[in-house]
Amino acid sequence: MELFGLDATVLSLAIVAIGFVLFAGIELLVPFRRLTQPRLRRWVTNLALFALDSLALRILLPLAMIGAALVAEDRGWGLFNALDWPLWLEALLTILLLDLALYFQHWATHRIPLLWRMHRVHHVDRDFDITTAARFHPFEIVLSMVYKMGVVALFGMAPLAVFVFVTGFTVLTLWTHSNLSLPPATERVVRAAIVTPDMHRIHHSVIRRETDSNYGTFLSGWDRLFGTYVGEASRPQRSIAIGLANYQDDRPTRFGWSLLVPFLPDQGEERHE
Repeated sequence: MELFGLDATVLSLAIVAIGFVLFAGIELLVPFRRLTQPRLRRWVTNLALFALDSLALRILLPLAMIGAALVAEDRGWGLFNALDWPLWLEALLTILLLDLALYFQHWATHRIPLLWRMHRVHHVDRDFDITTAARFHPFEIVLSMVYKMGVVALFGMAPLAVFVFVTGFTVLTLWTHSNLSLPPATERVVRAAIVTPDMHRIHHSVIRRETDSNYGTFLSGWDRLFGTYVGEASRPQRSIAIGLANYQDDRPTRFGWSLLVPFLPDQGEERHE
């Protein structure tokens, strides 16, 4: 699919790259929190994981979400392709449905032990900045993409709507993981609608009640609706202990160790009750 004479994937990557440079530049100039780990070592590990994730997706699932939407459109798959609804309505429903699907996916990664083993690669990071958004295990990334492609095909979502969601979702994920914070009055207004860095930082707290909360990606309302919203951490935002209680050391900054995390013993942690 082409937009403005450019391949949609290339255009999406360009927008995301601009977002990364913007948020990274701001948090480097005016960081909200002091980092606990050496930045260079963390960034190399986190971005190396991102590079490996991208390679895995390119090899195993080259179509990805936009490709799945194009195939569904060509073959008439899914609910939306059976209905003659205007594009703006399909786009709105696409954003809502995909965001809801990602809420449930995120909830499941904290509740199902096998999924948590993979997802904890993301959570063991002891600092919270823009590269945390890139820190996922390749196994989780591939499974996540299969799930999202299935949702796209099931509903027959329009390729343009999927492009808008994927691009917006990725840029927003960079922002919600950034080492930034909004002024209190602005925070209250923005968080009433969408997830903010302060809201998501609570999700990365070492305190389990806080880790198992605030699963939303884009809209903050899902957590309120399903009772998983935590508005205030037990400690001030600047002093929230980030990561997992059993991994408060330098191991998360190691690339090899991070890849092995899903296969390591639980060290006594239990994610389901």
